[in-house]
Formats: sequence, C-alpha cells, structure tokens
Amino acid sequence: MRLAERSLCRSTVEIRSHISQAFSLHYSHSGCIKLLARLGFKYRKPKGLPRVASAEKQAAFIDMYEQLRNGLGADEAVYFADAVHPEYQTKPAFGWIKAGSNPAVTTTAGRGRVNIHGALNLETFDAPFVEPSTVDGISAAQLLAKIEARNPDKRLIYMIWDNAAYHKGPDVRKFLARPNCRIHLIQLPPYCPHLNPIERLWAVMHQSVTHNRHYKTQKQFANAILQFFRETLPKDWKTFRSQLSDNFRVVTHEKFRVLG
Repeated sequence: MRLAERSLCRSTVEIRSHISQAFSLHYSHSGCIKLLARLGFKYRKPKGLPRVASAEKQAAFIDMYEQLRNGLGADEAVYFADAVHPEYQTKPAFGWIKAGSNPAVTTTAGRGRVNIHGALNLETFDAPFVEPSTVDGISAAQLLAKIEARNPDKRLIYMIWDNAAYHKGPDVRKFLARPNCRIHLIQLPPYCPHLNPIERLWAVMHQSVTHNRHYKTQKQFANAILQFFRETLPKDWKTFRSQLSDNFRVVTHEKFRVLG
C-alpha cells in the first residue's frame, strides 16, 4: 500500500484504482476499508503545523530565560505579554455527557470582539491589562506604563513578548527612551507562541468564559471577559497555576510527515 503511505488518499476510489492497476485485484468500497484496517491504516486528517523558529533559536531562548529566571533579583520581575481578541461567538467544546443525551448550546449571530492587551507575571500571578479599541503601539505603551506603576519596588522589569510591529514601533521606543525607564524588552523567537505562557492564559480564559456558554448580548459577553481578568483570575489564580507554566520545550516538525 505504498500509494497510501506516500500520499493522503481522501477516498477508497484512488486506492481501489491503484490496486486494480498494480495487482489486477478488484475491491468493493467496504472490502477496501476492511483491507486498509487490516494493514494498519486509519481515516484521519493531518494536523496543521504552524511555522516555528529553528530549534537552535528556540533552545537559545530557553537557555537565556532559565538563566534569567534562576538569577532574578528581589528587585527584578519578569512579565510575558501579548494581545487577545475574543469574538462574540458561541464556542461548543468537548465535555463528558451521559450516553443518549443530546446537548446543544445556542449560537450567536454577532461579530463583535473584545480587545485585550495583557501581561502575566508567573511568580506573583499579576495580570495587568488594558482594553483598547485597537491593539497597537499606543496600547503597548499603556500596558508598559501600567506594569511600571504596579511595581514601584522593582528596579528592573523584563517584558517578554513577540515581534509584532507595534511592540517595537515609535510609541514603545518613545516610552523606553524616558529617563529612568525600568522596562527591558526581550523578544521571543519568531513563530514561537508555545514559548509565551500568556497564550495558555488565553486558553484558560476561553475555557472559563466562552466554551459552551451563550450570552444574549455582546455587552454581556464583554462584561464576562473583563470579569474574568478583573475578578476571577486574581481570586482563583491557584486553580489555574498548573496550566500556566514556563516548562518550555523545543518544537520541531521532525516527527511529522509533512504533506506537499
């Protein structure tokens, strides 16, 4: 069955045609399915593989971060930052249900969203954020200012975030050029969201607020999102801590058979 091993055949038609031409054997649709099962084939779809930085760049960042974390002084802090844009859409999600039941969740027709430009300190679980109309350099500078204001005792604050243009634009550069600025930027390798724990915070937020939940209005939806960051996270952060770690690893595509 080299054809099925080399390429992803979407139906038995291609496989049956190949068997017929190569071996002069004729299988029905059901017979071909049974043959494939005996040979160890399953009907699956491939995973989407996002681009990732080279293994060397990922390893270098992880090594740098571990040295930073292990040598962090009492007057220093580390934050991870990014933006998220929850959309006013019902998000059905998997869960355990009793056999025979038929659960459903009402969908929404809106297309609005909430913009959150936020940060996360894994040591204290401080999670400051701003709610801009547009995520841009202005909101990035506002977030940095908020972090400085919340850490008056810190001599140096490391901010780790991605290479978005607004994270290194004129508004951020102007903020960093201030006398006695205490923010030091560290940029993640490109295409490495797995090295930013705040991405996991966004996942926790969706699990807590949007999955299998229906909000009658966009305002109710937005209020629920903001309530999570303002009240739920500060109060119940110990519940989420195990899901928000900095146990980083290098991600590569070596274990996958990448289709052309």
